[in-house]
Amino acid sequence: MPFVHIRIAGKTLSTAEMAALQEDLADLMERVLHKKKSLTAIFIEEVTIKGWGVGAAPVPVAAHLEVAITAGTNTSSEKAAFIAAAAQVLKRLCGDPLPVATYVILREIDAESWGYDGQTQAARRLTAMA
Repeated sequence: MPFVHIRIAGKTLSTAEMAALQEDLADLMERVLHKKKSLTAIFIEEVTIKGWGVGAAPVPVAAHLEVAITAGTNTSSEKAAFIAAAAQVLKRLCGDPLPVATYVILREIDAESWGYDGQTQAARRLTAMA
């Protein structure tokens, strides 16, 4: 049940681009991090480029990707592979002016500290084991 939040600035996405980005990220979550595509929530947020800078210099286009996953469910190599592949997705979407300091963040949240449909991940794990 990952939650993917992407912020894009300096580029307006068409409906087709948004749909393609959601599909690419959902596929990536499933293929690399082994998350259920049907439970992957993806929020794309277009924000103003005003105030976004790298090294105190303004940039023409920017992106930031954060993913919340349950702690301990992925290996270091899986996480590294996801970060590399997600960076390529952002570059393909935003193009060459994308700053080098474009971050992909995987936040690992304790299974007792989050969940969906009124049940924590820890409770789901216990139910599945029973």
